[in-house]
Amino acid sequence: MEIIFVRHGHGEHLNDYPNRLNTLHPGLTEYGRFQVNQLRDQLSFDTDDLVLVSPTKRTIETAIMLKDDLDFIITPLVGPRMFPQNRELPFLVCDHIYSMTEIANLYKGAEILDFGLDCWGEGINRIKQELFEGYAKKLLDWIRDSYKKVFIISHDGTITNYRILLGEKGLTRKDFLGEANVYKINL
Repeated sequence: MEIIFVRHGHGEHLNDYPNRLNTLHPGLTEYGRFQVNQLRDQLSFDTDDLVLVSPTKRTIETAIMLKDDLDFIITPLVGPRMFPQNRELPFLVCDHIYSMTEIANLYKGAEILDFGLDCWGEGINRIKQELFEGYAKKLLDWIRDSYKKVFIISHDGTITNYRILLGEKGLTRKDFLGEANVYKINL
């Protein structure tokens, strides 16, 4: 199985950094849309590929631009996740995820995956590591049974957390994937 992590393009919350980190549901900037358009030329999607998307405006906009439609699944299991974990740091407003109701209202017909887990409040952003690993392993087991190629459109911290879960060692914030960038893992 191949997992292709895709980081969203430049978000509105990064304009005037760090002063806008408490912007609710930031979308892509014009530059972010440019980045994603450049990325389109590097990616190809087959009809049997799975595309999982974090429930944030900037990741959903990235997915729509890459796919030209809503042919993807939105899940909090790939939502923003702080890296490294530090529960003493404040929860940033820019990392609030859409609720299922908001997704249904904003993105008519979008498919949602949550396995009935309690992960729609703060999402997976600051949950305990053991809980995150359990949720992530449940998602990865579900993927392994049905898909050979999976795209995960997400956030730098989330991607780094998954990379560690999948066996990479010694990763730091310096290993974050750049905006509208791709990282591939073969399992």
